[in-house]
Amino acid sequence: MAHRFHPTLLREYDIRGVVGRTLGEGDAYAVGRSFGTIVRQAGVRRAGGSRVAVGYDGRLSSPALEQAVVQGLQDSGADVVRIGLGPTPMLYYAEAVLDVDGGIQITGSHNPPDHNGFKLVLQHEAFFGAAIAKLGAMAAAGDWSTAGSGGGGRVENVDIMDRYAARLVERFDGAAWRIGWDAGNGAAGPVVDKLVKLLPGEHHVLFTQIDGHFPHHHPDPTVEANLADLKALVRSKKLDFGVAFDGDGDRIGVVDGRGRVIWGDQLLGIFAELVLKDRPNATIVADVKASQALFDRIAALGGRPLMWKTGHSLIKSKMKEIAAPLGGEMTGHLFFADDYYGFDDGLYAAVRLIRGLTRLGRSVTALHDEMPAMVNTPEIRFPVEESRKFAVVEEVRARLQAVGASVDETDGLRVGTRDGWWLLRASNTQDSLVIRAEAKDEEGLARLIAEIDAQLADSGVIRISGDDS
Repeated sequence: MAHRFHPTLLREYDIRGVVGRTLGEGDAYAVGRSFGTIVRQAGVRRAGGSRVAVGYDGRLSSPALEQAVVQGLQDSGADVVRIGLGPTPMLYYAEAVLDVDGGIQITGSHNPPDHNGFKLVLQHEAFFGAAIAKLGAMAAAGDWSTAGSGGGGRVENVDIMDRYAARLVERFDGAAWRIGWDAGNGAAGPVVDKLVKLLPGEHHVLFTQIDGHFPHHHPDPTVEANLADLKALVRSKKLDFGVAFDGDGDRIGVVDGRGRVIWGDQLLGIFAELVLKDRPNATIVADVKASQALFDRIAALGGRPLMWKTGHSLIKSKMKEIAAPLGGEMTGHLFFADDYYGFDDGLYAAVRLIRGLTRLGRSVTALHDEMPAMVNTPEIRFPVEESRKFAVVEEVRARLQAVGASVDETDGLRVGTRDGWWLLRASNTQDSLVIRAEAKDEEGLARLIAEIDAQLADSGVIRISGDDS
């Protein structure tokens, strides 16, 4: 027996597809069967067998995919610890503190409702890149372990949500603030409901009931339109600030008391100030989409900024490699390894923000006022066929190289000019290209965007009107 995944399913840092088109229960079974085999081959639990924690988000397809993953793990001979419905960081937490060898979260993250997938962790390490390719090759060859004569692996149900919520507020030393919380009907909702009861202050919650239809707005805080309800709440209640989460709770979005968005790289600048107070000269990792203002800010605070590839698994892995206490992405993935586990957790980031404001003695609005004005675009995604997206980047790279342009190829192409910089990279999670630009003034930004569009046009790609929204 063997299984071949759709060629677009296995991504660089997780496994992601469209349910009914590129992803089904057979794929979920193969993920569980292959991952269970990998865990058993690692031989980390010689006496009691191998154990894998499994959780799932609130998408309509997640329960069926979870059942198939569990069956695949059992048939491989691995035992399963089911933690049930909850955010991805709750699965990461379970993998960190329970007696298990790895974990699988069934989640579509921030993608549209008909998408779903899997995030994996093995022995407290991100499972990505070559490891995912190996999983695919193993499935294609049917190179799977079996449960043997003793039957399939055992299944245990563990309710860990209360323990996880308690860990989020462990050593809490923050003051009372007036905060709005928008869970977007995603998997973070039930934890938000628990968390606000454990925190001081006044709390107003939105959309904490999990609903895979996402009836109020799509849970992606990097799209400003999705923050409209939170902004309205903050303004109407005159709150200090508001926080929002993506569909699986590993990313955070923040608006200040005036309803202005604080993007992920700006948040990372706030956290950098706090972490560097305790860890002078520490290296702080940010992704290639981050503002130059962030890298300059880290250096000014006495830290060592490191630009790295976009992707939660890639940032986590790099942080472990160099023992960095803090990292993050513009998209709101924030990673704390100073007194937490190093994984991305939007809920923990919210708690750390509350604690940090108290320590700095300044409100979110005041901190935002102090930030340098940045003339830049948001992350702009636009559809490009899977078969073309990487090729377009290579074509642009060749043209830039031919004219001697200043190009950083850490992840895609980050091109420096007299006006500022622009970025072009292929998304690892969607059939799309990603661009961003930052300049010294609006005129410079317009020139950068025109340069991007000219390069795209030379490769036969025209961004449709509205891509900038």
